[in-house]
Amino acid sequence: MAGAVQAGRLGSTGNLSESRILTLETHPDPSWFFNRELSWLDFNQRVLELAEDESVPLLERVKFCAIYTSNLDEFFMVRVAGLWDQVDAGIDARGPDGLSPSEQIQAIRSRSLELDRRLTGTFEEKLKPELAGNGIKIATLDDLNGTERVELDRIFDQQVFATLTPLVIGLGRPFPYISNLSLSIGVLLRDIETSTRVLARIKVPKELLGRFIELSSDDERVLVPLEEVIAANLDQLFPGVEVLDHSYFRVTRDADFTVSDEADDLLEAVQEEVRRRRFGEVVRLEVAEGMNPELKDLLVEMLRLQQNEVFEIGGLLDLTDLWNVVKLPGYPELRDQPWTPVTQPRLQTEDEDPADIFAAVRQRDILVHHPYDSFSSSVERFIAQAVNDPDVLAIKQTVYRTSEDSPLVSALIKASERGKQVVCMLELKARFDEEANIEWAKRLEEVGVHVVYGIPGLKTHIKALLVVRREGDHVRNYVHIGTGNYHSTTARLYTDLGLFTADPEIGADVAEMFNLLTGYSRPADYRRVLVSPHSMRSSILAEIEATIAAHKAGREAKIQMKMNSLVDRTCIEALYRASQAGVEVDINVRGISCLRPGVPGLSENIRVVSVVGRFLEHSRIYAFQRGEDWNVFIGSADLMPRNLDSRVELVTPVEDEVARDQILDVMERCLADNTNSWVLDSSGNWSRLDPEGGERRNVQEELMERHQTLASTAIPQVT
Repeated sequence: MAGAVQAGRLGSTGNLSESRILTLETHPDPSWFFNRELSWLDFNQRVLELAEDESVPLLERVKFCAIYTSNLDEFFMVRVAGLWDQVDAGIDARGPDGLSPSEQIQAIRSRSLELDRRLTGTFEEKLKPELAGNGIKIATLDDLNGTERVELDRIFDQQVFATLTPLVIGLGRPFPYISNLSLSIGVLLRDIETSTRVLARIKVPKELLGRFIELSSDDERVLVPLEEVIAANLDQLFPGVEVLDHSYFRVTRDADFTVSDEADDLLEAVQEEVRRRRFGEVVRLEVAEGMNPELKDLLVEMLRLQQNEVFEIGGLLDLTDLWNVVKLPGYPELRDQPWTPVTQPRLQTEDEDPADIFAAVRQRDILVHHPYDSFSSSVERFIAQAVNDPDVLAIKQTVYRTSEDSPLVSALIKASERGKQVVCMLELKARFDEEANIEWAKRLEEVGVHVVYGIPGLKTHIKALLVVRREGDHVRNYVHIGTGNYHSTTARLYTDLGLFTADPEIGADVAEMFNLLTGYSRPADYRRVLVSPHSMRSSILAEIEATIAAHKAGREAKIQMKMNSLVDRTCIEALYRASQAGVEVDINVRGISCLRPGVPGLSENIRVVSVVGRFLEHSRIYAFQRGEDWNVFIGSADLMPRNLDSRVELVTPVEDEVARDQILDVMERCLADNTNSWVLDSSGNWSRLDPEGGERRNVQEELMERHQTLASTAIPQVT
């Protein structure tokens, strides 16, 4: 029996009694569930631990510092902002874990401060000295010699000074607008004649000039933070007054918004909300450690904040700008070995001509696994072939996020210009990609593409591509269903699966799904695919219950799942029932897990692990073994209420034996990883696994090697 639950991780801090655990039919106990927000912070801690890992190449560790910071920024802009909205509205409802919004805010603050201190220590005390030892010196003014100071003054005079706009606060002047995530210098001034003290703010124009000023040096790169360059020249910005003190600060604003689906023009409504987001409420004020108390109090007062919204940060503020360091040219010895995705073996050809993907898919389904398999020679090639094929009648695609120079969307434009029927289901409300999607929508509509924005009240998160092709006296549907976005950049950074199939029933299902998205109809009873919010939760629950029944009948039974987040209470309770029945349950979750594993009588047969490594784990797999048979599904949905209730999601069965075995092999490798894998215990602690002298397993390295071997030994297609 587990002991006392660790405070701040679970909704309850009491002991679990046997009777409370065993009876799932009663009202669920809050101690069965981890808190969603705190579990997400645990995920970001795993990112931080990669920055702390001395076995990771130096610039990759710096990259993880930037990722950690960027992740936390978005978390505050969306999740913490939402909690503050609840507090401001007087909502005190408790979630499945038993914590109220105000209790969650306090727990998040405590945990964030703890992790921020670790981040600062890692970067300032370890990574900065190591960077300097490798010729990349992030310097303060005190580190510079006389010659370097002269050069810095010249750069300030010639490049920086004219871009600055010092704004005095008070004396009848309003408090200036401070943009989201901008870096600022707060300056405390005193009029020499009147002794009046005022606050001034200078925005650090890093978006214009870059975060670091690079000084010329023969044997090393010397990078000076732009804010230090400005701070060293405050006398030029405020002549005739006394500069009493200065410090750095950064604000984070509420960036979430809701758009009514009943708006007359949804595109215009989203544009307006994107503009309004710039002026969202401040939800976090980060200040440099040791900021003058008078300066800090003035900022808190002017921004109308509470003290628990102020976060004191040691060292360099805003480590997202470390991407500028990561992207410096050269230094191959400080990076991961480069990886070039390979062409999926069944799409290779004997010559330089591209493969006939339609012919290959007619033979049997093809599974691609990015970034190990090339996105360009599979998905991009698929749509390029469709555009150029005179027998292709229609192309229909969903777009949630895509790259700025997306060849896929450009291909849709070309297809429309060639007279094909082209439909693009484009989600305008994809968070932080709204502006890019608005621009794509305009470009697509200009050339006659049918652009639709989905079903009112639901966000469309499906990853699907349908090609309708005339073949003789009939038409055939070719389908690609994926777990990730149609985004050429993230396809090199995220692990995602995609299935190409010409299965008639799956093709008919996807065609009906597109008709639902573009037309006006009730959800169909799909033959093979699972679609939310229509049938996905009930179908997943049915698979779990069937697996329980198989185990009770004496057949071998297992459940294996891989996803980004596991939050849905109904699904978690079903997995608890499976564990209680004796079914072995393995869950690989990258981020949030509200399920509490390893509790006797409740979840002792459930193991939860998380792989966080070089590539971002993003694929979703749901696999159920009953006897010798496996039912395997892949698709766009996590087991979260938003995915199952508030989004249109698509999950497809994988019935081709070769493709199914490939997916089960991926699951086995993920569950066996002992290098970049963490395991969750019943107290809410994530512990990093270690080979401890045994065989070292790293799923991402193994899959790179495996795909390289398969590609080099494949028998090419004859074109």
